[in-house]
Amino acid sequence: MDLHTRPMVPDDAEAWAALWNAIEDADGGEDYASENDLLEEFSNPDQDFERGSIAIYDGAIMAGYGTLTTRGTADPEHVMRYAGGVHPAYRGRGLGTELLAWSEQAAVPLHEDRHPGRRLVLSSGCLSRNAGAVALYESRGYHAARWFQAMLRDLSAPLPEISVPAGIRIVGFTPDMAEHALLVRNESFRDHWGSTDTSAQAWAHTLASAAFRPELSFLAYEGSEPLGVLISQEYPAHQARTGRRELYVAIVGTRSAGRKRGIATALLATVLSAARADGYDQASLGVDSDSLTGAVRLYEQVGFAIHLTWISYRKQLR
Repeated sequence: MDLHTRPMVPDDAEAWAALWNAIEDADGGEDYASENDLLEEFSNPDQDFERGSIAIYDGAIMAGYGTLTTRGTADPEHVMRYAGGVHPAYRGRGLGTELLAWSEQAAVPLHEDRHPGRRLVLSSGCLSRNAGAVALYESRGYHAARWFQAMLRDLSAPLPEISVPAGIRIVGFTPDMAEHALLVRNESFRDHWGSTDTSAQAWAHTLASAAFRPELSFLAYEGSEPLGVLISQEYPAHQARTGRRELYVAIVGTRSAGRKRGIATALLATVLSAARADGYDQASLGVDSDSLTGAVRLYEQVGFAIHLTWISYRKQLR
C-alpha cells in the first residue's frame, strides 16, 4: 500500500463521511454522518485539527482517521477524547494501532497547552460487540471504565401521557433561552461520571449546528427559574441510510432543585408527542448504565429500550 498521513482539513469532509459511514455499516452502528455534519467539526472550539487530527490516505480514499477533543476543565484530571477508525477494507494491517499510538503522542502537547501540571487521561470507546477494537484497547493498556447504552423508542407505539408537575411550565426553546439552557445543562451534569462544564463557546457551536432542532427542544421553568432542559438533534444521514426518520435526544437534564418531581418525564413525554406529530419514526438517546440519577429506568418508563452497548476505555498518559 502506498499510504500517506497528514492532518485533516475541511476539504476532507466528503472522504471522511464516506469512511465514517463505512465504519458504521461494518461495526453494526447507526451513527451516520453527512459531509456537512463533519464539516461543522472544523469550527468546534474544543478541537485543533492542525495538531489534533490525522488522516490516512490511500490515493483518494481515506483509509483511517483520528481526532482529539480537549476539555475546558481539568478537575482533578484532563480527560481528552480520542475518536478514530479504520475502513473495513484496510483492517488487519496495523492501522488501528498506528492511529492509537499517534493519539497518545499528539495528546501530550495539546494537554500541556491547556492544563499544564494536571494529570492527562485519554478516553475512547467502541461498541461492546466490536471484538477487534476491544482487543486493541486492552492490548495498549486501556481499561474499561464505564458502559453506556444507546436506547431507541418506537414512536408508532403508544406514548406516555404528558403530565406536567404542579407549578412547572414547559416551553419551547427560543434563542433568548440559550443561557438558561446552558446553566441547566452544566449544573445537572456536574454529578455525572466523566462530565465537565460546557463552555459558552462550545454551547454556541452546539446551538449553531444544522442538526439542532429548536422546535423540538424544551425548557422547564418554575416561575422564572429554569430547572430542566431537553435538547434535540436530527441527522438526515441516518434517514438516508436506514429509511427511518430519527430524533436524537442529545441532552436531558434537571437541576438538583427540580429532581424527583417528574420534570424529566414531562420533558420526554412532551418531545415524544411532538416528534410523532412532526413525522418522526423513532427517537434515540444515550445513557450511562450506572447513572446516579437512575436515568436508564426513567427512559424505560417512557418506552425506550436498550439497542446497543458502548464501552468507554481510559488510559492515564501523564
